[in-house]
Amino acid sequence: MTSFTDRLGSHVRAESGRTPQTATETEFWSGLSGVVVDELAENWERTNRAYAQTRRQHYFSAEFLMGRALLNNLLNLDRLDEAREAVASFGHDITDVLESEHDAALGNGGLGRLAACFLDSCATQDLPVNGYGILYRYGLFRQTFEDGFQDEHPDPWMEEGYPFVVRREESYRIVRFDDLVVRAVPYDMPITGYGTDNVNTLRLWNSEPMREFDYDAFNSQRFTDAIVERERVHDLCRVLYPNDSTYEGKVLRVRQQYFFVSASLQQMVDEYIAEHGDDLRDFHKYNCIQLNDTHPVLAIPELMRILLDEHHMSWEDAWEVTSKTFAYTNHTVLAEALETWEFSIFERLFRRVLEITQEIDRRFRIDLAERGVDHATIDYLAPISNGRIHMAWIACYTSFSINGVAALHTEIIKRETLKEWHDLWPERFNNKTNGVTPRRWLNQCNPRLRALLTRLCGSDEWVTDLDKLTELERFADDEDVLRELIDIKQANKAAFADWILDRQGVQVPTDAIYDAQIKRLHEYKRQLLNALYLLDLYFRMKENPELDVVPRVAIFGAKAAPGYFRAKAIIKFINEIAELVNNDPAVGDKLKVVFVENYNVSPAERIIPAADISEQISTAGKEASGTGNMKFMMNGALTLGTLDGANVEIHEAVGDENAYIFGAREEELPQLRANHNPFALYEQIPGLKRVLDTLTDGTFSDGGTGMFNDLKASLLSDDQWYVLGDFADYRDTRDRMAEDYRDEMAWARKCFINIIRSGRFSSDRTISDYANEVWKISPTAI
Repeated sequence: MTSFTDRLGSHVRAESGRTPQTATETEFWSGLSGVVVDELAENWERTNRAYAQTRRQHYFSAEFLMGRALLNNLLNLDRLDEAREAVASFGHDITDVLESEHDAALGNGGLGRLAACFLDSCATQDLPVNGYGILYRYGLFRQTFEDGFQDEHPDPWMEEGYPFVVRREESYRIVRFDDLVVRAVPYDMPITGYGTDNVNTLRLWNSEPMREFDYDAFNSQRFTDAIVERERVHDLCRVLYPNDSTYEGKVLRVRQQYFFVSASLQQMVDEYIAEHGDDLRDFHKYNCIQLNDTHPVLAIPELMRILLDEHHMSWEDAWEVTSKTFAYTNHTVLAEALETWEFSIFERLFRRVLEITQEIDRRFRIDLAERGVDHATIDYLAPISNGRIHMAWIACYTSFSINGVAALHTEIIKRETLKEWHDLWPERFNNKTNGVTPRRWLNQCNPRLRALLTRLCGSDEWVTDLDKLTELERFADDEDVLRELIDIKQANKAAFADWILDRQGVQVPTDAIYDAQIKRLHEYKRQLLNALYLLDLYFRMKENPELDVVPRVAIFGAKAAPGYFRAKAIIKFINEIAELVNNDPAVGDKLKVVFVENYNVSPAERIIPAADISEQISTAGKEASGTGNMKFMMNGALTLGTLDGANVEIHEAVGDENAYIFGAREEELPQLRANHNPFALYEQIPGLKRVLDTLTDGTFSDGGTGMFNDLKASLLSDDQWYVLGDFADYRDTRDRMAEDYRDEMAWARKCFINIIRSGRFSSDRTISDYANEVWKISPTAI
């Protein structure tokens, strides 16, 4: 059998046209990735064959934020040491080769990263689950900062090739809009599990024209006309979440959503017929579809269309199949995240899908009237009302399961967001607290901690059974173990400091608290509250140079949606604070502020192992779950946060003494808001007026955009997200946290408790619950 080294040499030569010794790091990465795909190809095919025989789960999501693939696959396949030696034999360093990989730009925030964790857990547990999404050419965007402002650029992540997506030309499907017909060509990404031969699949659809090029137009010197249709088709897969502040942007979003669900359903139906015959009345017995938020909900009327029009089923039979196929995950309590679309968009794009949606609406109204529901409630819950089509309502009416993603979140959607649906069908509602994969978020990203845990456990069984870590409680007061944990954290800080200096030219100390808030930029996540604290601390230090402050490094990572004016203002404000603080010699290394550009999975893998504090400070009741909080916990960072989302369950797991909880509770907020006077707080809370005035007194510049005036006005008018309301308690709690950090061993014990009690937040547990309670699928090992 050809050795790993020989295969690597062959692949690198084929990829680069050079000898392995002279190939670039990127070419070497491509060759090594080719070896990995080659190695798993047979098992991948065997897995697909095995899954075709059984009941399968299909995970529909607009996002899959996968992160780098090569290291993850080498670890899962237990080939890392072999690869390291093979790479070294050609004069390369595997660290440099791994660093040359570009993150796959297939997602943005927690929704997409959750989907990626779920696929990892499904593969690791041998569960017959495939993911379905879109092959975005540029993803969301590549973020840079220009004079502190966010700039957006294309993120051409596949320009130099990406071996981990394999084109399946022969499996294309035709997707028809009323004004456009496109080819949907699948690109498959292998999803390896840890310690298993199974290889699951993420199928990503690419939009391609029916004909690539209008030859006649080109020959007639109408050069632009020759490619107009091609570019229009490619628009479908160009960008994740195209700006929908305009009507045409909304049309493109709906096009994207229909494109990938239609292609996926066509494939699923074809595969069912190939295995089980053309009687589709049992389709739901072999297939379950999880709708990851509202983006894929068009799959419901589209499956009805396929069953009715292409397979001539009766409405009753088609509805029986459809209503037993779909399960819906709600990810929000925010009304704006429950997608609705103008009726006219459906009229323009797909009249037949609109007709079916109208029939669902008509039958829904009859159904609820017969149940004695009043007209106002029926009109509120109807799939179509007030000239808009309500995607969440279609999902709630059709799906046999509706789940929230944390205990508190599920209670809120039952009590408020989806109350009327819960009143009608309480049996459909269930909670599935999110989780994250310990493979990437501990085993891969924190090798120093991995080695300690494996040694203490006596094996690496914890990698697939994170609850094993609870057996290490006996080491919680072992000074040698705690000292080693301190050294690990210190080494991870040094690695982060080197990385951020090389990446952005920012120098940070390593003997400091590393305090991180990394997540999508949204007002309810309250990066602004964090910024106000840092500025207040800076002014306190300037006011009293003798103030004994524990040094700290504040780390931010976030992208703001291109059309989200106020979120962009917060980014600019944080960068202005960083410029002020980091260049003040009087402060020196006592306080540094770092905003990591172009935050995505790979920077997170640097930040999380180094962090001491996990900022989870959303307004109580607004964060569905959060998953960053779980990643930080696994790596020994303490939660500083509100009782929101999964923070509630983290707090329950570790106890009050091992987390820092502050702020108004979700149940208190209605009464507090009724008496909330933000302007009075601005005048009364010491230091608050001083920091808010910097937005308008010339301390900082917003480049004449008016964004800082708007930011201040938003706080002093209604303070919608209770930033000023929670400021004093947040400041006191964060100051207390910093004082506690002085007791090195006591702090290390808190970190250790967080690590060993993180088992319930493994996505393996979440997926096991889905598989047993919702999807009704069983492990199918090859």
